[in-house]
Amino acid sequence: MKSISNIEWLSDLDVFAVNRVPAHSDHVYFETMEEAKRNAPMKLRYSLNGSWKFHYAVNPDSRPATFFEPNFNCANWDDITVPGHIQLQGYGTPQYVNTMYPWDGISEVRPPEIPMDRNAVGSYVKTFMLPANMEHKPVYISFQGVESAFYVWLNGQFVGYSEDSFTPAEFDLSSFIIEGENKLAVEVYQRSTGSWLEDQDFWRFSGIFRDVYLYTVPEIHVADLDVRATLDDTYTKGTLSAALKLVGSSVPSKITAELLDAQGNVVATQEAESAAFTIELDQPELWSAESPYLYKLLIAVYNEAGQLVEAIPHRVGFRRFEIKNKMMHLNGKRIVFKGVNRHEFNCYTGRTITKEDMLWDIQTMKQNNINAVRTSHYPNQTEWYELCDEYGLYVIDEMNLETHGSWQKMGVVEPSWNIPGNKPEWQEIVMDRAISMYERDKNHPSILIWSCGNESYGGEVILNVSRYFKSVDPDRLVHYEGVFYTPEYRETSDMETRMYAKPADIEKYLTENPDKPYISCEYMHAMGNSLGGMYKYTDLEQKYPMYQGGFIWDFIDQALAKKDRYGKEFLAYGGDFDDRPTDYWFCGNGLVYADRTITPKMQEVKYLYQTIKLYPDTSGVLIQNENLFTDTSNYAFFYVVLLEGQEVYRVQLEVNVKPQSEKRIAVHIPKEYLTASGEYCIQVICQLKEKQLWAEAGHEMAFGQYIFSVQGEQPNIQGEVRVVQGDVNIGVHGRDFSAIFSKQVGSLVSLKYDGKEMIAIPPAPLFWRATTDNDKGFGQAYQSGIWYAASLARKCVHVEVTEENETATVAFTYKLSISEAAEVKVQYTVAGDGSIHVKSSYRGAPNLPQMPTFALSFKTIADYDQLEWYALGPCENYSDRSKGAKLGIFTNTVTDNVAHYIKPQESGNRTGVRRLCIRNKQGQGIKIIATSEPLECNASPYTALELENAYHMYELPNRHYSVITVAGKQMGVGGDDSWGAPVHDEYLIPADQDLEFEFKIERV
Repeated sequence: MKSISNIEWLSDLDVFAVNRVPAHSDHVYFETMEEAKRNAPMKLRYSLNGSWKFHYAVNPDSRPATFFEPNFNCANWDDITVPGHIQLQGYGTPQYVNTMYPWDGISEVRPPEIPMDRNAVGSYVKTFMLPANMEHKPVYISFQGVESAFYVWLNGQFVGYSEDSFTPAEFDLSSFIIEGENKLAVEVYQRSTGSWLEDQDFWRFSGIFRDVYLYTVPEIHVADLDVRATLDDTYTKGTLSAALKLVGSSVPSKITAELLDAQGNVVATQEAESAAFTIELDQPELWSAESPYLYKLLIAVYNEAGQLVEAIPHRVGFRRFEIKNKMMHLNGKRIVFKGVNRHEFNCYTGRTITKEDMLWDIQTMKQNNINAVRTSHYPNQTEWYELCDEYGLYVIDEMNLETHGSWQKMGVVEPSWNIPGNKPEWQEIVMDRAISMYERDKNHPSILIWSCGNESYGGEVILNVSRYFKSVDPDRLVHYEGVFYTPEYRETSDMETRMYAKPADIEKYLTENPDKPYISCEYMHAMGNSLGGMYKYTDLEQKYPMYQGGFIWDFIDQALAKKDRYGKEFLAYGGDFDDRPTDYWFCGNGLVYADRTITPKMQEVKYLYQTIKLYPDTSGVLIQNENLFTDTSNYAFFYVVLLEGQEVYRVQLEVNVKPQSEKRIAVHIPKEYLTASGEYCIQVICQLKEKQLWAEAGHEMAFGQYIFSVQGEQPNIQGEVRVVQGDVNIGVHGRDFSAIFSKQVGSLVSLKYDGKEMIAIPPAPLFWRATTDNDKGFGQAYQSGIWYAASLARKCVHVEVTEENETATVAFTYKLSISEAAEVKVQYTVAGDGSIHVKSSYRGAPNLPQMPTFALSFKTIADYDQLEWYALGPCENYSDRSKGAKLGIFTNTVTDNVAHYIKPQESGNRTGVRRLCIRNKQGQGIKIIATSEPLECNASPYTALELENAYHMYELPNRHYSVITVAGKQMGVGGDDSWGAPVHDEYLIPADQDLEFEFKIERV
């Protein structure tokens, strides 16, 4: 045991744990069986969370070096909350970087050196009185997470040192405890050799950010518990084996074990003759994400006098995970991961998250058909794994390792100084992280795969980590994506795993005699308005058995709450704290916003991750149950008929479809419900029958729809129009309406119904959308920026007026500065009832780049802000992200129609628009009606050009208008990645082709 600390350890590869208790399982234990059975709060733990005295120093030279001494007076120091990040409590600066190291361009260092002149130091002091139930017993302290290195003293005596921010560090305090008040001192450094291994895509913080507590142990204590619940080859016989590592002042007289089922019934008992035992169980209930059945194992340890000294409750899930026939199988069935990557994050507290945060996350995942999570890129809090066990999520548990900035620079692979690579001096510090994760997490049935870290290239060091996992745990597989760049180390990973591979690249692998199953450990980069084309990946699930799913990047935006100069809170990204270097808003990749509200992207995820597939038609529905283990008895199915968006018929279906099978259910719709002319939509909806841990009864889990029309006679338009041809304006007037077209402006400048003006700013052709994050990554502004210019101005070269019996047509022809050949013609035909038929035509021209959108946009006054859609919805959707959109009638407001991506961009679009009503609160207004093909429409407080030039939502102007955009087509949003992947060809708009769309404007 070392008794003197040394600051040189911060940059010493050989020193990463001093006097640290060996890593062990995360089981809990009690003094009575009654406490164990009800899993009460542990009396043998004493929390040190709360207020600590604190001093902040910008570097080691300015720290109070002797603060740990008993007589050092820190009474006048500030107070800080533990757990919590230093940088979120008024000290230093939060810094967001992705792949580059946070000191890039500031400090000229190479591993294992660290920039000591910019190495912030937090000095913490906590005084405590030892609880009575810990007196005269061993006393330990547990730090569940400290970033990135720290020293510990108690009562002036050096206790220990540790690195690795994301696994527990524990120390024995027994010999340092004194009677009365004890002074605990902790010195936390932001930078250490460990920082070279923690180059994850996240905010760079420091401090004690997870729980701290004291704990004691009984006279005989199970220091480590290794429980394995396995199955035989028939998956019908379970074997539970447990190995106990005992410590203490005596040996046990006996150890007993009881296995209880989920109802609390004892199904097996065992008395161990040594520190190990085995329980055999016929026909055990099996654990899976679909049915996360957990047994409870109760272990009792008795001393030599026959007294119970320790009671351990431990939840057990019987399952078997393996590769068979080159495919991953769970309990004998081919598994598909419908997964997501997840950072621990809270917009107020960073990576210090609560159980409530975790519950919201796991409930949201389950409600949206997500069945798997990757702990990107570090071990999470213990409670997360407990919830995954209980709620049912498959877990890739990832060790705390990423060295991205050491081998890839601005996207270019350049591993000249890559770590850890084949450098033996890095082996122990890296292996320590693997051991710490494995030992703590090994007993969780939800963990199917160990991951050797993230984006750290390849080499012998990581290969040895993989071999370690396989040597200690034959019941799980090992994952590591970095070997894609170093195929000579393919042995590292049991599966072919890639990031952001395009669908065609995945198919190429799967069709060339693959030797390993395939997963995308990261795919569908959900940055801002994204996830277009996701179906191209999920379609592979049934096409190729060796394609076994993927993990979307990622679950939650990493944005921090901050106040603007006027005191209004907003969600901030990199650079907003004057942090440099930074990667700005690249931290905004979530399916949910940082404030834990759901983004519109989740609508597509929920649909494409459905395991119940529904294919309705007019005579019934085909139900496919892709679940591996559960039938559909927990679901209620409803067959619903809608006419023009209004429900006209509903019937509940009585059906139970076995797992991995399908059944067609015939439905007879009474004839009277199908006789009216119009558009019909048959929707079949799958809902939960009963309340679950993660959702209320009635929660919708899946849907399918079928759309068809019944033709009928079109109504005759009644009324006459009067045309007034002025010198500048052309007026078309009817009984209670008027429309004015300006030859000078070159557009419709006024539309009045019952004397109320509907047009605030005239319609104009629009070819540009506010750049999305994926557009930016692709270089849309560079590739297609001329369409931005074309949207700013055009020249009206011809005005044509045509009068017929009951209509008048005014047509404007525009030339565009970007091409002599390109031309747009917008034709307005006014009918006697006041409706205006609008037809917009584009004449294509060669040598023009892809067009972001082909639309007309105009403004109404802001009072017209109540929206009613008959369209695909309810959430925003795009041509390549509309699979999960239902046809129906939905309402919202213009303000609510804007998605709050952390960088303003295109949002709020709907495809399949049949009708859009824009009203004021008195119910007056206009409606946009598709007359041939469905439209794409948007309604926003902001123009595309205003959004284009804003970096934050607070930069946008106060709302003065409702901006209505009607498009024949908008390009897709893409999402294969956000740094160069184009939108798939079928969702682009070639500018050399003629385009046309039409719609009608009517009063409401």
